[in-house]
Amino acid sequence: MTELFSAAVLLVLIMDPLGNLPIFMSVLKHIDPKRRRVIIIRELLIALVIMLLFLFTGEKMLAFLNLRAETVSISGGIILFLIAIKMIFPSPESTTSGLPAGEEPFLVPLAIPLLAGPSLLATLMLMSHQYPGDMGMLIIALFIAWGITAAILMMSGLFLRLLGAKGVNALERLMGLILIMIATQMFLDGIRAYLKL
Repeated sequence: MTELFSAAVLLVLIMDPLGNLPIFMSVLKHIDPKRRRVIIIRELLIALVIMLLFLFTGEKMLAFLNLRAETVSISGGIILFLIAIKMIFPSPESTTSGLPAGEEPFLVPLAIPLLAGPSLLATLMLMSHQYPGDMGMLIIALFIAWGITAAILMMSGLFLRLLGAKGVNALERLMGLILIMIATQMFLDGIRAYLKL
């Protein structure tokens, strides 16, 4: 139960729904509110399929690419650390979508890399390697994290009204601090495992 909770919390932190709220809103601001809801659901489902794919094939991918779990842990920790730094110290251009006004996003940038980014996919591959006999627990943790993220993004307007821009920024920075600690732990675990070989 503790492992399930820890895995779900880690995945929610990496997905960073609160941090992604302003980006989602800026990407979809020119689209009709009803259509916006359909797009969010579609992008969430695409991201979920990609996440499940990496969770189920993570072990095989590692074997095919001849990568050790320590390598994924160290590289995942570095990517996570860089993402956490951006969460704490965001750049003004990080909220720009790069899409022309009125154009509907598909796959990029909402599903990938905002929801199913490289750090999340690396984490899922690592989890599938660490808990090969607990795939059911990992699937439940992923669905819990995805469900929380989906709920927050579906109520994006409400959250932005309640928290305001400053509240969202403060929460994102707090998540960034927690993520830095998790990233450092992942990196150290990878180094420790590598040195034991």
